[in-house]
Amino acid sequence: MKLLHPAGCVIAAGVVAALHVAKLPPALPVLQQAMGVSLLQAGFLLSLVQLAGMALGLPAGLLIQRWGPRRSVLTGLLVLAGASALGGAAQTAAALLLSRSLEGLGFLCVVLPAPGLLRVLVPAGQLSRVLGGWGAYMPLGAALALLTGPAVMSLADAAWGWRLWWWGLSALAVVLAALVFLRVPADRQAPGLPAGPPLRAETSPWRALLMLTLRSRGAWLVALSFAMYSGQWMAVVGFLPSIYAQAGVAAGATAWLTALAAGVNIIGNLAAGRLLHRGTAPVALLATGFVAMALGTLVAFGVAAHPKIQYLAVLVFSMFGGLIPGTLFSLAVRLAPGAQAVPTTVGWVQQWSALGQFFGPPLVAGVAAQAGHWQWTWVVTGACSVAGLLLAWRIQMLLRRA
Repeated sequence: MKLLHPAGCVIAAGVVAALHVAKLPPALPVLQQAMGVSLLQAGFLLSLVQLAGMALGLPAGLLIQRWGPRRSVLTGLLVLAGASALGGAAQTAAALLLSRSLEGLGFLCVVLPAPGLLRVLVPAGQLSRVLGGWGAYMPLGAALALLTGPAVMSLADAAWGWRLWWWGLSALAVVLAALVFLRVPADRQAPGLPAGPPLRAETSPWRALLMLTLRSRGAWLVALSFAMYSGQWMAVVGFLPSIYAQAGVAAGATAWLTALAAGVNIIGNLAAGRLLHRGTAPVALLATGFVAMALGTLVAFGVAAHPKIQYLAVLVFSMFGGLIPGTLFSLAVRLAPGAQAVPTTVGWVQQWSALGQFFGPPLVAGVAAQAGHWQWTWVVTGACSVAGLLLAWRIQMLLRRA
């Protein structure tokens, strides 16, 4: 899909939003030195960007129904730009935490309406593959952040390098806002659609739509599954730069190793879209992903294996884990209780995804701080994977009855 295609612009906006979420891990070692950020504060810095999604996912879905998805994406990109600019000027960890909260609001405004918007912008026969590509927005943004962040920060000393990184991403969000404004059709019209029906769904009262979503077993199962995935993936990939820095790995090598670990997740997302398009059962993809994540972290952190084997296990964790979001985004659209409930269903899924990302990094950081090292990380991730397998089985039962 071409970048300047309207759907490509929406996916690119998601990648830029993910860049803002993932810009912190490569900067953590610098911030710990320059601003005295503790390990626990680092965990909250990683997760606080999800506060808006954790608290406002479903209500935001209702608002987007009336406000319009394109307008929401544009607003989110501008909020990200402003929050990142303010964060780059922060003088204390508290101010940086506040800017991360605002970035979380912008992130939510960008990613929440995207699946529903893509549903309108692409033909139905291509939707599974496109949603698989959309599922890769987070790992792609993370890989780009981990790879380019150290290079940008090296342009200045430790006190200013991370600020240049923040301000550069602020400018990039403005560029993407302009691109979306120019290329994505207004909310009341999309290519290939009749002129009459709007993208906004305004015929159902918001309370009825809210109850419809909350009473949907499919929405709950997909949302909880996403939480089990997102919490452990963000915790492991988010702390990799700090883990390797503590192990004495050079900064340049750390950037490449972590970027590759995040980037291979894209393979799983794209594979999920293709496999679903060919008729592979969603439960098979979910089960494969959760089993691989559990075994990957067990070998990477819980076994005294060779460092190369441990890193290979991290790659397995991330790559096969990528089958999960690509599958769940497709299921969110498929199991939504009606076309008008797609934004609210995705909002509910996003809310639980944010909940997982909010608690995952601090939980792993707390376990590591108590143990004195990272060897018990696999217990947290393994518990998430077992819960994910149980949820996948319940989703399969629901699909059979559908």
